[in-house]
Amino acid sequence: MIGEAARQGLRHEGHTVDWVRDGREAEASVASAAYDLVLLDLGLPRRDGLAVLKGWRTRGENVPVLIITARDSVTDRIAGLDAGADDYLVKPFDLDELSARVRAVLRRRSGRAASTMKIGELEIDASSKLVKWKGDDVSLSAREYALLEALADRPGAYLTRAQLEERLYGWDEEIASNAVEVHIHGLRRKLDPSLIRNVRGMGYTLVKDT
Repeated sequence: MIGEAARQGLRHEGHTVDWVRDGREAEASVASAAYDLVLLDLGLPRRDGLAVLKGWRTRGENVPVLIITARDSVTDRIAGLDAGADDYLVKPFDLDELSARVRAVLRRRSGRAASTMKIGELEIDASSKLVKWKGDDVSLSAREYALLEALADRPGAYLTRAQLEERLYGWDEEIASNAVEVHIHGLRRKLDPSLIRNVRGMGYTLVKDT
């Protein structure tokens, strides 16, 4: 019940979510795909969450990890943080707090302290999902926002269509062959045609000096 509620809540916030239900599947998932963040329950079947985390850190896997667990003693929290967790949330928890902690960990991963990103005339508030272009509010769909945020996390860097698809869609979601192009077209129309550049063979980038 908690896993389903967390998945629905995070998807409502615009995140793409893959959900696995035991430690072995968690290890396989992180080994096969690049994730921005892992929400890790410690009481997992087949392999304990703390053992999974220690294994990742031993192998040099630096994906940010937010532990979610019913183990609420100070000793347990210290063990989780010392094992390499970036944050620790005790069940039961409020979904709004989970969302806030997710945003905080993702900001730190991107090297940002504030929730607002400003790139030229573009302003993105990650906490409220509000976007401004040249001072005016811009209404975006959830997928358009997620794509824009992915590009804004690394302005000037090129992301391939496959990388953007991973940010926009989970395992259980069907992806149309031109889905990324459709969302890019929507962003260019609502913001500025020159804001997002495409180079064949490299992918898409957010132009920093527009």
